[in-house]
Amino acid sequence: MTGELEMEDEGDVAVTVPERWQLRLYVAGMTPKSLTAFANLRRICDEHLEGKYSIEVIDLMVSPQLAKGDQILAIPTLVRRLPEPVKKIIGDLSDTDRVLVGLDIRPLG
Repeated sequence: MTGELEMEDEGDVAVTVPERWQLRLYVAGMTPKSLTAFANLRRICDEHLEGKYSIEVIDLMVSPQLAKGDQILAIPTLVRRLPEPVKKIIGDLSDTDRVLVGLDIRPLG
């Protein structure tokens, strides 16, 4: 199927599911915290997004000007660009439940 969204049927309710997740991880160098955040993000995506994602890692030590576009104030920061709306999560992404809720992959509760 092409396009941005597909519909999945969950019983009586049709749920809109994004076809592709666009994620951007901002880091500052390949520090242990940056590497942990990337590893945690890959694990979460592999388990919950089943190949329907892309991750762009932006090293602000190399390209500091890129922080302005997504208004990055702390690192590491994960930005979900698609599906909209844009969402941000700050930290090493070690709290899987917090990340899933923050990205709207899993509802609160």
